[in-house]
Amino acid sequence: MPAAGATSNTETLNRLHSAVNSGDPEIISKAIDECVAPDLLFHAPVPMGASGAEALKRVWEVLLRAFPDIHVAVEETVAEGDKVASRNTVTGTHLGEYQGLPPTGKTVTYTEIFIVRFAEGRIAEIRGVVDVLAQLRQLGALPS
Repeated sequence: MPAAGATSNTETLNRLHSAVNSGDPEIISKAIDECVAPDLLFHAPVPMGASGAEALKRVWEVLLRAFPDIHVAVEETVAEGDKVASRNTVTGTHLGEYQGLPPTGKTVTYTEIFIVRFAEGRIAEIRGVVDVLAQLRQLGALPS
């Protein structure tokens, strides 16, 4: 049985996933404010000019513009101590500009894995691996 802290950390991450799956930028922003430390350490390619929780908000702004129906399906989580690992499948329809690509109308499905560290009940650090290669291939930006 996971420790009480690990359980509440997983619940916090699930709250954030529920918010991003709402597709509502205000709900996502509010959830980030509640679940994420303002000085978040974000080890993933993020928009320049932002850091901490603001960078995470910008990532979701970009993703929602490009894929308004984006959905993160949590396939598996493992919690230990102050960390939660989450393996996800992401789907969405490319209806807005993304990575310099005009909308294609294509649906993409790709995987990602994030390791999230918590401090004082909030997400303090995120390390992620996103299968951008599969994403760009499905959008026709790279050969199959």
